[in-house]
Amino acid sequence: MDGSQPRTEAPMAPKRISLLSSPVRAVIRLRRKVQFLKKSRLHLNLPREQSPELVQTRFLQRQISLSRTNLCNPSMSLFNEATFANSQYFTFDTSVDQSMMNKYKRKKTRRKSRVVLYPESSKKYLPTEQKSKAKRCLLLLIGIICFQILNAIENLDDNLQKYDLDGLEKTLHREVFGQKVAVDRIMELLKDYLATHIHNKPLVISFNGPPGVGKSHVGWLLAKHFRSVMDNDFVLQYFVMHHCPNKEATPACQSDLSEKISEMVTRAEIEEKIPLFILDEVELMSPVLLDTLSKFFQPNQNNEFLNAIYILISNVGGSEITTFALQNVSSDLLHQQRKIEELLYIIQPILTHFHPLWKSADIIPFGLLEKSHVINCILEEMMREGLYPDQSHIENLASQLSYYTTGGREYAITGCKQVGAKVNLL
Repeated sequence: MDGSQPRTEAPMAPKRISLLSSPVRAVIRLRRKVQFLKKSRLHLNLPREQSPELVQTRFLQRQISLSRTNLCNPSMSLFNEATFANSQYFTFDTSVDQSMMNKYKRKKTRRKSRVVLYPESSKKYLPTEQKSKAKRCLLLLIGIICFQILNAIENLDDNLQKYDLDGLEKTLHREVFGQKVAVDRIMELLKDYLATHIHNKPLVISFNGPPGVGKSHVGWLLAKHFRSVMDNDFVLQYFVMHHCPNKEATPACQSDLSEKISEMVTRAEIEEKIPLFILDEVELMSPVLLDTLSKFFQPNQNNEFLNAIYILISNVGGSEITTFALQNVSSDLLHQQRKIEELLYIIQPILTHFHPLWKSADIIPFGLLEKSHVINCILEEMMREGLYPDQSHIENLASQLSYYTTGGREYAITGCKQVGAKVNLL
C-alpha cells in the first residue's frame, strides 16, 4: 500500500495544472505582472530624468534574475512554458518594453523641442502696431500749413515784383550822392511794408537834414518810380508853398488835403494797391494841417487808411545834424549804426516838440555832403543839360561854393542846392 500511494499521486499534479481554465490562468498572469511591476519599480526607483540606457541595463538584469529562478524551480518553468506559450492576453516580450522606451524617448525629445532658439543670423521682427487715424489727420494738417506758407512766400515775391523795388534801389544808389546809409534805410522800410497788403498802421517816413543834401531829390525819384509802376492817381506830391501859400486859406487847404487823401486811399484799396503821399516843406505847414495829417497816421482807423505810405520832407533838426556831423568828422562816426542811434536820440525830442505826429514816424537823417559829392552833382547836372563835362569847368564851379572845413575835409554848406544855378551860367 505504501508503495502504491505515491504512484497514484504523482501523475495527478500535471493533470490539475492542465485542467485549469484559461480565465484562471489569465488572473494568475495578471497578478504576477502587477507584482513584477511593483517590485521592479521599488527596486529600480527610476526617476524621469534617468537616461534610457540605464533603464535598459536594469531591465536586462531583472530578466536574468527571473531566468535563474526558473532554472531552480522546474515546475514553474514547465508551468510557464505550458500556459504562457499561447497567451492571448499578456506577454513578457522585451519588444513591449522597447516600445515603452521609445515613448519615453519621444516625450523627452518633445520636452526639449519646446525651447525656441533664434540663430544669430536670423532677423527678429517686432509685432506690428495698428496705425492710428490721428496721424493721417496730423500729416494732412501739416501739409495744409506748408502749402499756406509757400503760397504766402509767393505772394510776398509777387508784391515786391509788382513795385519793382530792386530797380528803385539801383536808381537811388546811382543818382543820390553821399547818402548811402539813408538810402539803405529807406529801402529796408519799403521792402518790409510793401511785402504784404495787410497792415496794422500806415508807413510814415521822415527825411530830415540841412538844405541841399538830397531830401527833395529822393522824394522826386520815389514819385517818379511809383508813377511808372502804378497809375498817376495813386501818387501825390504836396508842396506847401505851392498848394497852400497863404495861411488865411488854411481851412480850405485842410479840407482839400483831407479829401485828396481819402479819395486816393479808397481807390487804391479797391485795386489792392498802396498809395504814396510825398509831403515836402512840412516845416512850413500850419498846426491845423499837421493835426489833419496826424489823424491819418493813427492805427485805430479803417483798413483802407492803414495801407498807405507817407513821406515827410523837412529841414527840422538840420542844424543839430550839421553840428553832430562836424563834431564827429575825424572818425566818420555818422555812417556807423551806433552814432546814428545817438543822432536820432538828439533830434527825436526836437521833432516831437515841433509836432506830436513825428512820434509815429521813422526818422531818417541826411548828413552833410563832401566836396567830392558836390563835384558828382555838377557832373550829373551837366550831362542832363547836354554840356560837355570839362574837368576844369567842374572844378571851377565846385570852388565857387561855400564849405565847412574841419579835420582835413570840406563839407558844402548848401549841399547841391546851388549846383543847377551854377551850371546854367556856363
